[in-house]
Amino acid sequence: MIGIGTIVNVLAIIVGGCIGLLFRGGLKEHYQEAVIKALGLCAIFIGASGALPGLLRVEDGLLTGAPIRDTLGMILSMALGTLIGEWLDFDGKMERLGAWLKEKAARSDDSQFIQGFVTASLTVCIGAMAIVGSIQDGLSHDPSTLFTKSILDFLIVIIFASTYGKGAIFSALPVGVLQGGVTLCAGLLAPVFSAAVIANLSFLGSVLIFCVGVNLAFGNKFRVANMLPSLVLGALYTALI
Repeated sequence: MIGIGTIVNVLAIIVGGCIGLLFRGGLKEHYQEAVIKALGLCAIFIGASGALPGLLRVEDGLLTGAPIRDTLGMILSMALGTLIGEWLDFDGKMERLGAWLKEKAARSDDSQFIQGFVTASLTVCIGAMAIVGSIQDGLSHDPSTLFTKSILDFLIVIIFASTYGKGAIFSALPVGVLQGGVTLCAGLLAPVFSAAVIANLSFLGSVLIFCVGVNLAFGNKFRVANMLPSLVLGALYTALI
């Protein structure tokens, strides 16, 4: 069944979020902060491990840098993509969506709803597993990557929901839309999704995961949502070059 990976992922987030709410307020603030920083550190290393293969090569037993063409593609994609994202203000739109959801589903005194929604959404939506897993599900009907991602998201959202509250549960919405959309469109875009394009999407997605980790560990340094167009430009650059 096409899309089963995304369905399982969404359910895992909802269940994990509900479990996390059971522990809401059970940890003192400094414990919550320590756990979030630890998760941020994990995200930094996950992002770095996914990004380094795109920047480094092993040739004749020696570690070398990536071809200038690949490095230039990363720079152009990140710079122009961030410029477009700042112009379109995806970060602000996500915050406004969080505010709207808060009005519909959250208590008026739930001050961390928006932070929980935005932080959890950026963590579980961005990355190689979300994009590549959705493509695999759509093209080859193989949801295994998304099943693995579901387990990780389940654990992550438990922590976020216990810290930020119910806003983290609503991260299931962008996951469903993003991954479901990519899965449904994968068949139509099959000629574009070459191995090189998928590899570059994984690379740039890992760079953004690294930025999410920095935000979690050290406070908001990057407006990651505004950097999302870099993924599209990176795919186009690779397809054209």
